[in-house]
Amino acid sequence: MIIRYAPFAQVSVSLNEIYSQIAYKTFKNRHRMAGIYLHIPFCKKACHYCDFHFSTSSDLMEELIELMGKELILRKDYLPAGEFIETIYFGGGTPSLLSQSQLVYLMDTIHTHYPVHLREVTLEANPDDLDKVKLACFLGCGIDRLSIGIQSFRDEVLTFYNRAHNAAESLQSLEWARNAGFEKLSLDLMYGFPSPDHTGWEADLRTALNLDPGHISSYALTIEPRTALGNWAKKGIFQPASEDYVAEEFEILQDAMEAAGYIQYEISNFGKPGAFALHNTNYWMGVPYLGVGPSAHSFDGTDRGHNISNNAGYVKGLREGRLVFETDNLSAEDRINEYILTSLRTIWGTDLNFLATMYQVDMIKIKSREVEFLVESGWITIQDNHLLLSRKGKLLADSVAAKLFI
Repeated sequence: MIIRYAPFAQVSVSLNEIYSQIAYKTFKNRHRMAGIYLHIPFCKKACHYCDFHFSTSSDLMEELIELMGKELILRKDYLPAGEFIETIYFGGGTPSLLSQSQLVYLMDTIHTHYPVHLREVTLEANPDDLDKVKLACFLGCGIDRLSIGIQSFRDEVLTFYNRAHNAAESLQSLEWARNAGFEKLSLDLMYGFPSPDHTGWEADLRTALNLDPGHISSYALTIEPRTALGNWAKKGIFQPASEDYVAEEFEILQDAMEAAGYIQYEISNFGKPGAFALHNTNYWMGVPYLGVGPSAHSFDGTDRGHNISNNAGYVKGLREGRLVFETDNLSAEDRINEYILTSLRTIWGTDLNFLATMYQVDMIKIKSREVEFLVESGWITIQDNHLLLSRKGKLLADSVAAKLFI
């Protein structure tokens, strides 16, 4: 049994519906262009929960960044002809470790070899990397949005996660970022840390919302096998929180965000009107993007692909003038199912007209029993010929999508 927690006051449903409609119309009707994702696979420390591709050794960093520029040039024809670059996203790893010269080099390479019409340039940053000099450097390089990896404002939790920063540095970094001139800010928070109750998570949310960044991304603590936490859990040293406990914290998150005027425009992402992440929204809407760097994924509008997840192998390949990119050819069924999975996670939902026009798929007809079951269960609704997750359904998004797969 999942217990509902509502420690935060609720705003009126009508106000959030108005916000949602504004957001829906703004993003659905806008012209969307391609993006570039740059994976920077270096970190100071290995967080105990992280299974992304990274290295704590910086031995290959200088050459690898140089070769990412080479990859950008070699793959300049990957995206559909005539596509302008609308967004750039520096992810990782820890992109805030990059020097000014490295950032300038990568940005100059993009501007030289790609048609750009930039509306958003995001850089993921750790609080301990941000000082007044570095923030000025980021702005000077064209970065206009920071995604700051806070995770928690509790020092004991940060220590357990093996984060390189503390709570005081988190607060200071946000103040410095604002003073430097950053208007687009996002905070990352993690819920599901096993505790006797939810008071710690509620305190994290209050602190974050008092800072009012405009955008918050929040993810459940997931125990991956090839991580320190995964190893500890296997040995019985660490006991993860129960699924019900994690679900309760997700519902607390939803309550808090709604009360503060944030829209849950994707399962893990909450933004005030006008503050949604363009790059990530384009990804969920199936807009093409180029991924550069070890382990980076790409999508050309038809097929997906990925680079090798090995720094040494990446460097060796690009040194020799060859790409280390593998294409994942998608069948029509793959594309349909992927669209269902990504679109259903968003406030805009799965467009049944798009499926009928693009793939000649009548979802209501061929999945009539599944759709009927999901509607009767209160997990989805059908509005304006779109399938939308209910608030209850957002707890089970992947399972709901799987029932609709072709």
